[in-house]
Amino acid sequence: RQLGSWTTAISAQASDMSGWLLMGLPGAIFVSGLTESWIAIGLFIGTYLNWKILAARLRKMSYAAGDAITIPEYFQKRFFTQNPVIRFACAAIIFVFFLIYTASAFSSGAKLFNYMFGTDYTLSLTIGALIIISYTFLGGFFAVCWTDLIQGLLMFAALVVVPLVCIIQTPDVSAVQFLNADGAVISNYLNLFENANGDIAWTTILSGLAWGLGYFGMPHILVRFMAIKSSDLIKKSRIIATIWVFITLGAAVLVGIFGYIFLNSAGNEAMLAEFNAIGDAERIFMFLSGKLLPGIIAGIVLAAILAAIMSTADSQLLVTASSVSNDMFKLFKKDAKEKTLMWISRGTVIAVAVIAYIIALDPNSSVMGLVSYAWAGLGAAFGPAMLLSLFWKRSNKWGALAGMVAGGVMVFVWKYLIAPMGGAWAIYELLPAFVVACIALVVVSLLTEAPEKEIVETYESVCAKKVKA
Repeated sequence: RQLGSWTTAISAQASDMSGWLLMGLPGAIFVSGLTESWIAIGLFIGTYLNWKILAARLRKMSYAAGDAITIPEYFQKRFFTQNPVIRFACAAIIFVFFLIYTASAFSSGAKLFNYMFGTDYTLSLTIGALIIISYTFLGGFFAVCWTDLIQGLLMFAALVVVPLVCIIQTPDVSAVQFLNADGAVISNYLNLFENANGDIAWTTILSGLAWGLGYFGMPHILVRFMAIKSSDLIKKSRIIATIWVFITLGAAVLVGIFGYIFLNSAGNEAMLAEFNAIGDAERIFMFLSGKLLPGIIAGIVLAAILAAIMSTADSQLLVTASSVSNDMFKLFKKDAKEKTLMWISRGTVIAVAVIAYIIALDPNSSVMGLVSYAWAGLGAAFGPAMLLSLFWKRSNKWGALAGMVAGGVMVFVWKYLIAPMGGAWAIYELLPAFVVACIALVVVSLLTEAPEKEIVETYESVCAKKVKA
């Protein structure tokens, strides 16, 4: 609990956004048009609400509930339970979904090295993974937060520069025709509300906004709220984080839109053919950087992609490592020495990295697809439990556990069994899974015994602002 306002704000958002901000989101916008920007809108709203309603309360509650420093430890101490099942379940959920999240970072790194140096995808993946693992070994949580601050500022600068240069170098925007893969004109490419068929894109809109719900359950972001020096610094951090997110998300959308306009402008036919030959829209940011900027500036801007990847991957690896060592291993060996726990943590980093490496081996894997899956799993499993543990006095350990399990399972069920039916059922799995988790948590909490007196007193002391933290 030593982080200042700037470090907390920028490190939280840098660890949040990862390589998908510079690759996945611009690629989705480039292919599908402005309707994909509902993801950015949802994330902006979610960021603000997370800082506004959850950050300060979590800082105080985690301190009041036995000075918890990890999310699994927080849930166990918040409900004053000695039963390890809730802590173990949290650690297991973190382990599973952060595997997928880390795989997305590895995939981003592989695409970066493959594009920059022309190396084989598998070799590029290996290089990226080794850099991330070695880098993570060099420091702990505090070091990661400080490096994330610098990486976040680099990401910010890069995302401002690229669309600005692209807009300046685009000739006549009005002369550009928006075409699909078959060469047919897309009249609503710049329409925020309509899909390709001209209908109101309700599924896309709701799915995009649903991304904002994920923030309430992201361990690598929530742990920053717990680590700030004082809850009094949250307001300043919120302002910094909100401005950073607004500008970077807006810039990422502009990269996709003006990247399309620039490449489809008169005189850029050869450049468009070169980009189409790459066959991966998620590389639009890299392509524009290399074509529009002087070499040394382009190099710095492209390094921002690696900064984005590393700032997220190191946080995820460290959160997973602490969950396994502190929330799994320590349950079975309570007298474990710090040195033993350190080596368990490092072993976890290696294990997670190896499995994530295997998941990312497919060169056609989508960074956006991997991130959306992991985001849904973590958001649905932890979001409702976190919110209701902070704002509902009647919630208890069994309700929280039921919500976590129901949310995590529903993500799998919806994605693989229900979403394939298409239509309205194709909505982003985070939304229905979040709702199911909330219902399960409330019902099970009401059907089981009420929280003990000590739990209620701790909750009420935080609500009454008697806890200074």
